[in-house]
Amino acid sequence: MNTQQDYKTIKATLGRPASQIREREVLRVLGTLAGDDRQQAVFAARQEVLKWAQGRAAGGLPSEAWSHQTFEQLSSGRSRSGVRLAINNVDYWSIRVEDPDKSVAGRIWTTEITVGDNPNGNGFFSSRLLVGSPEQNLQIEPHVPGVVRQVISNPGLLSGPFKITDKAHNVSSDRGANLLIDALISKTRALPLIILSVPSSAADPRRPLLNAKLLAEACAGLAIVVILEADFTWALTERFGKRLSVYEGAVRIYLPGFTEDANPFGGHELMLADQFLTPAAASAALTRLRWAAANASVRRLLLGKDIAPFASLRLSMLERRQLELRDAGASDKEQLELAHEALKNLTAQVEEAERFQREFSMLHEDAEERAETAESQLRAAGFRIQQLVEQIKVSGIIPDSNIELPSSWATFEDWCDTNLAGRVILSPQARRTARQPEFDEVALAGRCLLWLANEFRSEKVQESNGTLRDRSIEEGVINAHCGNDAFELEWQGKKTLVEWHIKNHGNTRDPKRCLRIYYFWDVHSQQAVIASMPAHRRSDAS
Repeated sequence: MNTQQDYKTIKATLGRPASQIREREVLRVLGTLAGDDRQQAVFAARQEVLKWAQGRAAGGLPSEAWSHQTFEQLSSGRSRSGVRLAINNVDYWSIRVEDPDKSVAGRIWTTEITVGDNPNGNGFFSSRLLVGSPEQNLQIEPHVPGVVRQVISNPGLLSGPFKITDKAHNVSSDRGANLLIDALISKTRALPLIILSVPSSAADPRRPLLNAKLLAEACAGLAIVVILEADFTWALTERFGKRLSVYEGAVRIYLPGFTEDANPFGGHELMLADQFLTPAAASAALTRLRWAAANASVRRLLLGKDIAPFASLRLSMLERRQLELRDAGASDKEQLELAHEALKNLTAQVEEAERFQREFSMLHEDAEERAETAESQLRAAGFRIQQLVEQIKVSGIIPDSNIELPSSWATFEDWCDTNLAGRVILSPQARRTARQPEFDEVALAGRCLLWLANEFRSEKVQESNGTLRDRSIEEGVINAHCGNDAFELEWQGKKTLVEWHIKNHGNTRDPKRCLRIYYFWDVHSQQAVIASMPAHRRSDAS
């Protein structure tokens, strides 16, 4: 359609009132078919799909379906349709199945499945689950269609190098823990990793607080579920630190793209054990995890790129038939009937695009609202921290005087996150450079960060007119301008100039004796951001 009027005309003629039925997409699954024989794997997957669909078809499926050809069975709320089409040398076979909900009147489940054969690549399987309902508040438990688990069994599915399964993996050895770490930071991982840690007090070392079997079956193809025994949680803590680890019964979702520099609040959600100690709380936690995996699949897999919608394949097939009828000299009536069918499919695509746009706009509005709320709360927390610090000073107590300084670089990150939260934060680059540096005076580095958290921060918040240049922090350590060593750091999506550092005296660049803490003041969060430490940073000027 080229004009808005065209769309309105089609909508008035063929569309159904949007107020009656609202269709929502629940989840998407995509995988490569396993097996050495591509054609055999494709055939086996298509047969499994038909077996699944047969169980939902009154009177069985037509012979065209079992021949993997185009077919159609129309029935209110129970329609089954199939399309066979070759596009750009890829053989697509797609089926769409409607099922009425067994307990909620007016709720219709729609499953779209495509099994494709690409001679230049692999066979592939994709599935979409949609639900149409007049309900304003949809209360459902996301669960992949049973056909996904059937194809997992025969011929098998892969997501990149990872095997898709409907069972939870159990980590019960050092080797398993190392493999888990490799999977977490793998750039080829496309599925979220849901890790259920087992409490050290558990009677059964393989039994987490949540039902791993139910979760793995519901999220087959959406996420990889892992049970991490208590004796092996240390491996994650040692590699990523406490802030990015999971232990003592907690559950964490590690999204694709996770790195050891990840922001612990940047989407890799952590659920502590005390959030699901009762049966009701455990059930709510499982629902939350299932929705997290389902929503991630819809965001990750793009229609028209990763997954071909059934309506698009059917429209392409109808357009091809129109050309064939025209070339064969078919009657106007035959061509008109096919044109009407194509128009219906085009309308379905428009409605799909409209639905996606509405959902995208809602997600965007929600994200903006959350961001504004978070920023407001962050500013309020910053001011509250400053109020408390000033009150402590008025009472005659030196802030942080009772804090135990860090004793090793292995605990430095956790020490900062625990004691300096809201006042000083380590950037991902600083976390990397502070992992195993040659500089061995860890306590000195800790005292310098305490100066930033207190004296420096107070002056910045109160907008003091005093100069910070060459300010003495303790004997032999000063705060100074970087001069020609200033550099830019990518921070929260923006380039920020880092032009101040704390340094010890002497011209040595020996990393064992040279201390440099590069930082900048973040006005929005009201805290000092450490850009790099504790070594001298090489630059064009040095």
